[in-house]
Amino acid sequence: MTDKKKKEKAWRSVFRDDLFMSKVAVVTGGGSGIGYCISNELSRCGATVVIASRDNSKCQEAAETINRSLPTGCSGKVVAAPSTSIRNEDEIVNLIEWVVEKYGSLDMLVNNAGGQFVCSAEEMSTRGFMAVIDTNLKGTFVMCREAYRQYMGDHGGSIVNITLGNRNGMPAMVHSGAARAAVENMTKTLCSEWVESDVRINCVRPGIIFTDSGFKNYGPAGDLFVEKILPAQPAKRFGSPEEISSAVCWLLSDGAAYVTGAVVCVDGGSAFHFLPLIEIEDTEHLPVYGTLPKIARM
Repeated sequence: MTDKKKKEKAWRSVFRDDLFMSKVAVVTGGGSGIGYCISNELSRCGATVVIASRDNSKCQEAAETINRSLPTGCSGKVVAAPSTSIRNEDEIVNLIEWVVEKYGSLDMLVNNAGGQFVCSAEEMSTRGFMAVIDTNLKGTFVMCREAYRQYMGDHGGSIVNITLGNRNGMPAMVHSGAARAAVENMTKTLCSEWVESDVRINCVRPGIIFTDSGFKNYGPAGDLFVEKILPAQPAKRFGSPEEISSAVCWLLSDGAAYVTGAVVCVDGGSAFHFLPLIEIEDTEHLPVYGTLPKIARM
């Protein structure tokens, strides 16, 4: 390996321009961060992309920005849905109904919306824990169920659920770690239940992905991520939202026609390394059962 800096390349999708022509997609949380990037790439590949979140104005602004940037002759577009909270079951039902009625189909669903906050387990309230469970787990389930009930059950389709790098647990985010692990297990269940309807459902599990909006939401905790987690990354960098988007596009495409129930890790190998988000005192912990030689102790 040389010491020369690698030149940054201007981004363009690795997928062909007409990959999703005439397809309709819903992306939750599509107004910013990873969801914005996914919406941008899907539309550049020809899809009509409906982005939904609680903040309709943010979705409107994102849709206008993406549409202005689309290449001349691109058949894709981005549309802002009515304001939708994935914690509100009625609003989800109405969203899917609106999409199917307006566009006549729902071929792809990306469950990207979610949220969490940094807090130790002992300081976390039950209300705070359940709020994240409602958003990340229940909201994802209802989105999947309604997409299946209202369209995909009769016509087929592809669903991708975005989770988080929780393979080694998630210190200071026990609520989100539990919810995302449940989403991954739910995905494995639904892939069997829905395979006869030609519905594929998979997960993308990102590592630490840098987006301005994401790190801003964490406040001072974002600095902790950079200070403690960045040096522990095998790649010595965080991931880009485009790297998540390309994995999502592949799973949604016919190229992944034989892939369902999978969890695709996009984390630079960090799942196999301990991420030192918490400090553990440099002394012996946990009582020993049996005998343990001195060489095996601190």
